[in-house]
Amino acid sequence: MEADGLLTRTLSTWFAAWMALLTVAFYLWPGQHMLWWGAIGLSSTTGVLVGVVVHRPRRRWPWLLLASALFAFGAGDFLYNLLTDVFGMTNPFPSFSDVLYLAMYPLVAGGLLGFIRSRTGRNDRDSLLDATTLTIGLALLAWIFLIDPYVRSTELTLVQKLVSIAYPLGDVLTLAVFARLITGGTRRSPSIMILGLGTAGLLAADVVYGLIQLNGDWHVGGPTDLGWVLCYAAWAAAALHPSMVELTEPARSQSSDVGVRRIALLGAASLIAPGVLLVEASLGTVRDAAVIAVMSGVMFVLVLARLAGVMGNHRQSMARERELREATTTLVSAADTAETLAAVRHAVDRLLPDGLAHTVVLVRAERVDEPGLVRVSGLDPDVRDLLRGYSSALRHPLGIERDMLYVGAPTEALQALQPTFEVLASQAAMALERMTLTAEVNRRSSEAYFRTLIHNTSDVILIVDEHDLIQYASPSAGAVFGDERLAGFELWEFVAADERPRLAELLTQVRGGLHAHNQIDLRAERVDGVGLMVEVDCRDLRDDQTVGGLVLTVRDVTERRQLEEQLIRQAFHDALTGLANRVLFQDRVEQSVARVKRDPHGPGLVGVLFIDLDDFKIVNDTLGHAVGDALLIAVGERIRGALRDTDTVARLGGDEFAALIEAGSMPDLELAAERVLLALAEPFEIAGQDVNGISSVGLSTTVDASSAEELMRQADLALYVAKGAGKGQWRRYQSDLHTAVLERLELRAALDQAVKEQQFVLQYQPIVDLETGSPLGFEALVRWNHPTRGMIAPGHFIEVAEESGLIVPMGRMVLQQALNTVGRWQRSTAPGALRYISVNVSVRQFRTPGFVEEVRQLLRASGVEPGTLLLEITESLLLRNDEQVKADFDALRAMGVRLAIDDFGTGYSSLSYLQHMPIDVLKIDKSFIDDMLESKQQRAVVTAIVTLAQTLDLAVVAEGVEQSAQALALRDMGCPYGQGYLFARPLSEPDAFALIPKAAPFAAMA
Repeated sequence: MEADGLLTRTLSTWFAAWMALLTVAFYLWPGQHMLWWGAIGLSSTTGVLVGVVVHRPRRRWPWLLLASALFAFGAGDFLYNLLTDVFGMTNPFPSFSDVLYLAMYPLVAGGLLGFIRSRTGRNDRDSLLDATTLTIGLALLAWIFLIDPYVRSTELTLVQKLVSIAYPLGDVLTLAVFARLITGGTRRSPSIMILGLGTAGLLAADVVYGLIQLNGDWHVGGPTDLGWVLCYAAWAAAALHPSMVELTEPARSQSSDVGVRRIALLGAASLIAPGVLLVEASLGTVRDAAVIAVMSGVMFVLVLARLAGVMGNHRQSMARERELREATTTLVSAADTAETLAAVRHAVDRLLPDGLAHTVVLVRAERVDEPGLVRVSGLDPDVRDLLRGYSSALRHPLGIERDMLYVGAPTEALQALQPTFEVLASQAAMALERMTLTAEVNRRSSEAYFRTLIHNTSDVILIVDEHDLIQYASPSAGAVFGDERLAGFELWEFVAADERPRLAELLTQVRGGLHAHNQIDLRAERVDGVGLMVEVDCRDLRDDQTVGGLVLTVRDVTERRQLEEQLIRQAFHDALTGLANRVLFQDRVEQSVARVKRDPHGPGLVGVLFIDLDDFKIVNDTLGHAVGDALLIAVGERIRGALRDTDTVARLGGDEFAALIEAGSMPDLELAAERVLLALAEPFEIAGQDVNGISSVGLSTTVDASSAEELMRQADLALYVAKGAGKGQWRRYQSDLHTAVLERLELRAALDQAVKEQQFVLQYQPIVDLETGSPLGFEALVRWNHPTRGMIAPGHFIEVAEESGLIVPMGRMVLQQALNTVGRWQRSTAPGALRYISVNVSVRQFRTPGFVEEVRQLLRASGVEPGTLLLEITESLLLRNDEQVKADFDALRAMGVRLAIDDFGTGYSSLSYLQHMPIDVLKIDKSFIDDMLESKQQRAVVTAIVTLAQTLDLAVVAEGVEQSAQALALRDMGCPYGQGYLFARPLSEPDAFALIPKAAPFAAMA
């Protein structure tokens, strides 16, 4: 390639120098001008032929036609000079030389048309219109200045006129064809520019020659000859230039936009006709009006056709732009090469004319930097096979090494498609580059990810050679073993001595191929001697060249194993107290009973204590769960302190504890129960206050039980009996306990049936004004009308109802029946005769969700005004700071219902709730009233309660008033209301109704 370029430059340089030398000789020695001129013409023809031989264009015949034209031109000159110089003829015209001269023009036109056909390969209508417009404008000038004078001349013969007219027509033909060549919308190569320079010289010389012929005699050696010399030299130089091959190659299509220079040139050509008309009109005579009119009309039609073409090109450009946008959108979402190629094929199919045969292929070929239109015959055999049937193809590299996109189609279609295809191919290249970059980024991210995993994982990766030396240790070794620089150390240095045989066995098995990999737990040591538990997984990668050893994955499982031990402990121990739980306790009881069975005459009996806190629910409700939990912990410690170290103490759940006592006599077991009871009777100091831990204890022994289940069941029965006997009691299981337990169980079952059958009745005890003795209201008291046992007082069944939860439906029934009764009374008496009805509500019933709404519905159903209802609650409900209780109190007060504290003064906590809770009435417990007359302390307590109520603007009712002296003393203290046997026992509904006065009393409870 470099040698060809050097040869071309050498030929061009020598040719230019040779032509310059001949030109100088032509003017310096005019006597031998025939020799010099003939040499110039022959050299030009030879130069074209040499260029064809050296550069080997795809099509030679256009250049050969051009060489023939130069030869005809030179032969005409030689013959003309021969006629004038040898035969002495003066300006022989016409002559045979004119035949040669005129033959040059069709040869030139044929050669230029060959270039046009080779480069465009299609019907370029716009370029043809532009060239025609320019040619017609210049043809008008040729007509006026060159042709018309010959036509009008009277001195010339017809032959002379025809020959004279033929010259300017030949020039016009040359101009038209060359204009078509340079307006073809293709890139102008250096060769075509040089060719244009020679054509300009030819036309200029011909015009001057024609004008001289009209106005005088022509002679050789004038300045006009320089134009023809330029034609000879330039056309040969164009053939010698390497770019001459481009004139016969399909040219890359340029934009169809009309440039400023072309518009200016076409505008100037269009103005020639009106300009000539203006000049002739100014001279006074318009000789060529018809010709000017015809030329103007033709150019007008050409301009209109050109505008139509511009609009068509614009529409075509918009359509292609739309297709490119759609293709770009598809390419952006393409995920792989196949989708990219499919998008390109679809776009090419839409861009080419419908039904036009074509093919789109993506191949790996030699990369070229310059895209363009290429001959299929010059491609690699593999590519030629894919493009078989097409002479030309568009190619474009896709920015990836050796990836090339080809489109095969008819040449004309490819030339039109080329600019759009290059944009499309660029978008496809960007899509593929994006995929490649994305894949590379993902690959590098993956490598970085796994590298980061290795460097940051808590597992230690060790590579060990055949001699058990550590060849590599991952950075996490620093966190596990205290130093990450383990390479070069023996593996055994970091394993506990008694664990080394197990690890050695593992390594031997893996090296022997018994296991591809295996895993064991063993104790290891850090570099500072601290022990740890590790999980070791071993794999044999000695055959892997990148590893070449055993790979040990070491994981620190110290915390995991400790956690497992904790979980095991938690499975058999109570999380709160640390005592044994039910599972462990039952297991140990079973073991103890089994030992007794194996050796009945052994060291002693086995006993089981069941311990239950009597008031734990009250503590939880009043002081909160935190205090309750602290109490449970303290109770567990006291039970352990009251027993031997060998005894097992357990928490079975809630406030239930148990103890297993072995190797003891019956008195020893009973003494142990007594010790536990006494230990728990002492108050517990928790959170700065004394908390009651009084408990009940049930004792069972292997004297009466033969299995662990029976032993624990008997202890539970004994506990049940102890709780039934009162707080702070213990009972040992005896066979006669079954009777009491069965009675209590029967009572519970009967109570459940009583609730279902509504066997409960209400009695009403009046609450009177101590000043007048008139009843203001009644307290509704529930009684159980048992089918066989008769009327049962609440003291015999309320506790069982509380335990079983039956207190909730029972309380609902009592409230409903009391309100219905009051409703009937109010409808049968004068307004205000009955001020209120008082109903007791248990803590469990009050805390039942929906209680407030239930009260609202019962009031609405009975027709009783809410202000008539007084709900009595115990202090235990208020002693806990419960926002829900406060909200329910406020809701009841907002409804109009009044609230009373029953058995006031018997609770555990402070009286601060009286300031925050919406309380209306305090009821003094009967225990204070009974000893009030004999005990100054009791009298002082009652006086304090009455004074406190007066201060807080609360009403006071004294319960259990049985003596007149008590009533007088209470009245003197300022207590306004009383209730008790002194006034009336609980009455049936008719008897109570009989006490209601016909008119409202003067005094009313506030």
